[in-house]
Amino acid sequence: MKDTNMKLTTKIQKAINMASRLHLGQTRKGDSELPYISHPFSVAWILSTYTNDEDIIAGGLLHDVLEDVKGYYYDDLAKDFGERVAQIVKGVSEDKDPNIESDDKATWETRKLKYLAGLENDSEESLMVCCADKIHNLQSMINSYEEKGEELWAHFNSPKEKKLWLYQEILKFMKTRLDNPIVVELEAVYAQTEKALLNPNLNPDDVYENGLLKTLQSIKTGKDVE
Repeated sequence: MKDTNMKLTTKIQKAINMASRLHLGQTRKGDSELPYISHPFSVAWILSTYTNDEDIIAGGLLHDVLEDVKGYYYDDLAKDFGERVAQIVKGVSEDKDPNIESDDKATWETRKLKYLAGLENDSEESLMVCCADKIHNLQSMINSYEEKGEELWAHFNSPKEKKLWLYQEILKFMKTRLDNPIVVELEAVYAQTEKALLNPNLNPDDVYENGLLKTLQSIKTGKDVE
């Protein structure tokens, strides 16, 4: 069994400090009083139970800076933490530029479909960060839903059925692509979330299969799907 005891290395401490500065003033969507940095910290903690690779853990701490922080770019990340960390973060970043104003709600579906298609080219390190990110998002979703109920979804850019569909597709992909026990945890947390949030008679596949999955296939192949 791998030694997964995370050490507080110089690089990890630097990533903690940098993430804290870059996400200063940001809050979680489901809880406007909770500083956003709680999420990268949690992602890094989850990763630390599966690896002691400081680049992967640093990538977890910094995984949202390219898509959510204005004025901090890939080249800055590579200069500060090295090309490997920058590539890990790039692999889990959505196709959006925080320096350009956009309607996140209107572009949600397109962005997520591109994200799903992009997973095919991601490294194992990026996929591990993706899993840890989704594990914590799902756990947070359960906690916030228990507290706020249906009112929670007003804070997000998509309804819960679409969100669950997205996580289900990510889980399906990870089960075929990533040979790591973190996938087992993702599967367990997804099952808990589906049970807590979703009407058991409503299947995300049934709702979105005809539209979103065809669009996803079209993105992957570059051809329209009938």
